[in-house]
Parts: sequence; structure tokens; C-alpha cells
Amino acid sequence: MGKRIIAQRRGRATRRFIAPSHRYLARAKHREIKDTNHVGEVIDIVNSVSHTAPLAVVKYEDGEVYYMIAPDGVSIGDVIVGGKTSEPKKGNTLQLSDIPEGTLIYNIESKFGDGGKFVRSSGTFAKVLTKTGNKVKLLMPSKKEKEFSGNCRATIGTVAGAGRLEKPFIKAGKRWHAMRAKGKLYPIVSAVAMNAVEHPFGSGRGRHMGKPSVAPRHAPPGRKVGQVRARRTGKIR
Repeated sequence: MGKRIIAQRRGRATRRFIAPSHRYLARAKHREIKDTNHVGEVIDIVNSVSHTAPLAVVKYEDGEVYYMIAPDGVSIGDVIVGGKTSEPKKGNTLQLSDIPEGTLIYNIESKFGDGGKFVRSSGTFAKVLTKTGNKVKLLMPSKKEKEFSGNCRATIGTVAGAGRLEKPFIKAGKRWHAMRAKGKLYPIVSAVAMNAVEHPFGSGRGRHMGKPSVAPRHAPPGRKVGQVRARRTGKIR
């Protein structure tokens, strides 16, 4: 069809859509599993381009240095403890089965040993609701409830950096530079606002798609836009 739409360019993975991982500082995760509690000290708090929250640099007793997502209220010199018998206090890492109900937590593992996958953005937290057998039900930041295995680990507290979204960008230029640093496309233009040669929904006849929003099942890549393979559309009655 001669169109080079954004979905195609993103899939081709040109430099415009690749995250600048060469600028990333480190991967923030829980420490590898040990038989006993591991005690460490926060030696620095640093900024990471790849994270919305600051990172705490923790040096453990055996000399290993790990980066963790900093909890709100942590400072240099604080002691961080991880392990099954550690106390459920701010900054410590425990298994969900050992965390009391009603505790605020973050950086939750999806399976035991993966280092943490959920609730990592600045200012976010989840809440331990109930425990049933080896399952722990959490209230997620989306206000939805989700069950995890009791073996999964999480850190006590709230992610630092709250209020990040409250400061406006003011200028489109500042927003462009912020998105550019993360390898994100900006500005994002609506499909119906484009020209006909740029998108199947674009035209010069007003903001109207001119065709169904569900793409044909065997359409070529340049046409597969909108609701791809939608089973149904419209309001569920």
C-alpha cells in the first residue's frame, strides 16, 4: 500500500524506537537467595535514567554491592536486611507469607527468585490484604486485587519519588527531550489526523476513518491498524 506507518517502523526497531540502554545505570532487583539473612548498608542514593524512582546502593557484609529501588524515607547509612527472619520494617525484603496483613510493600516478584516485577514506579505501593494457604492477596496500585504465591518476595515501604507526575512539563519542548531520553516517540499524532498516504485511517476529508476500525483478518502489515482481530466491538449489554 506504500504506507510506512508508525506500527511498522516500531516493529522494524530503528534507532528512534530503541531504548538507550547504554545509558542505563543498573538493574534494580532483590539480592540472590541466601540461606541466612543478608545485612547491608545504604552507601549512596543515585539517579537512574531507566527508573522513575531513585536507586539505593546497598553494600552487604560479604562485600557485594546491589542496587535496589529506594523506599520513601531511606537515607545513607541506614541498614537494610533481607531474609526469611528479618523484621517487617521499611526497606527490608521478606517473603509475602511473612509480611503482616495491612503492610505497604513494593517491588513484588511474580515468581520466586525473579528479582521483582510489580509495583516499581515512583510513589507506588501495594497492600497485603489476606492470606489463604500459600496464596497472598494484594491490593495493587490499580485498585485491583491480585493473588501471589507466598514464596514471592517484596520490599516493605513505598517507592520514593512520589509527586513526580504533579509537576507539569509546561512546554512541549521539555516533554520532547524527556521522551527522547527514554527512546519514546513524541509527539503522538492521531491516525485520523494524518494524510491518506501515512495511515489507512488518514484522509483530507475530516476526522473520519472511512472504514471499519477492525482490520481484515488477512490484511497486509500496512493495513493492520485499529482493532486487530477483535472478537466483538461495541458496548457489552
